[in-house]
Amino acid sequence: MKITALVVEEKDAPFTVQEVDLAEPGRGEVRLKIVAAGVCHTDAITREGDMPMPFPSILGHEGAGVVEAIGEGVTQVAVGDKVIIGWPSCGECRNCMDGEPRYCLRTGEALVSGRRFKGEQAGTSAYSRDGVELNGHFFGQSSFATHSIVSADALVVVPANTPVELMGPLACGLATGAGAVLNEAKPGLGDSILVAGVGAVGLAAIMAARNSGVTKIIAVDLHDSRLELAKEFGATHTVNSGQRDVVEAVAEITGSTVDYAFDCTGVIPVIEKIAECVGMLGTLVLIGGAPAGASFSLDHLTTLWGKRVIGVLGGGGRSGQLIPALIELYEQGRFPFDKLVKFYEMDQIEEALADSKSGAVIKPILRMPA
Repeated sequence: MKITALVVEEKDAPFTVQEVDLAEPGRGEVRLKIVAAGVCHTDAITREGDMPMPFPSILGHEGAGVVEAIGEGVTQVAVGDKVIIGWPSCGECRNCMDGEPRYCLRTGEALVSGRRFKGEQAGTSAYSRDGVELNGHFFGQSSFATHSIVSADALVVVPANTPVELMGPLACGLATGAGAVLNEAKPGLGDSILVAGVGAVGLAAIMAARNSGVTKIIAVDLHDSRLELAKEFGATHTVNSGQRDVVEAVAEITGSTVDYAFDCTGVIPVIEKIAECVGMLGTLVLIGGAPAGASFSLDHLTTLWGKRVIGVLGGGGRSGQLIPALIELYEQGRFPFDKLVKFYEMDQIEEALADSKSGAVIKPILRMPA
């Protein structure tokens, strides 16, 4: 069938609205009508070449929509279901079998090969243009399009009364920040945390921490407007790192160090600075995506004193557990991420990306044409 998609022809090229062809869903697959898709920093850095997605390609990985058609063998969803597209996984490797599908051993293939990665359709693309296959299946979805072919086992069904156009960011950015706190760090009663970079991911981490037993939540950013938002969403203290030394500020707030420091920036000097804020038996949690090939260094002696460093993909855990929990928290008023959102039309993606980069908007969402 003919669909409309945003295509990136080559590295650093603009997103262009194009008509492309979409194949019918194969075994285990579903065709979705994409209602809306969040715009994420990962889409921007992929276009810039920091993720190994081949071009030309269709990006987008925070999609939500309605099931239009199902392929052979699909039992998880039915036509008409409202769904969020979770992360794809093979379901067979040791990490998947251990309940850690975010860390599927075939994650590279699943996210950025540009092709289906499992089943009888493996190695092919459901997207084509002028009879030539087009790279798609970005994060298993390529949701910058009016329709998408996805694996049924990646879908999370949401209640019928859920505003599905709002829910796409729970597939990645918001789940990443919240899951890093709730699934991976699991801070204890009375613990202290620091969150560096309070965009969508950082604010999600702060909202999640507010739903835990953490008693000190320190937000760090360069922009006072972001820090004011952080206080609204649960930060107990804020530090403008352009005006104060973060290590000194943390010592003043806590009397020493923090138990957990979450980096949501991917900026190497920030990572190295907040690592100094983590004390003995504390944990540095890496969430933000740094440029390809980036590396950082830590002081060996203080790291040796029980300090841990962990990286987090997509918030860890399982989409089918994390996303429904976040929806319930949202409905209870305990995870008010709707306050972060601004909607754009499909052909306004460059404006959405620019507004996100400048900080004018925390979480842009593209509405797809009906």
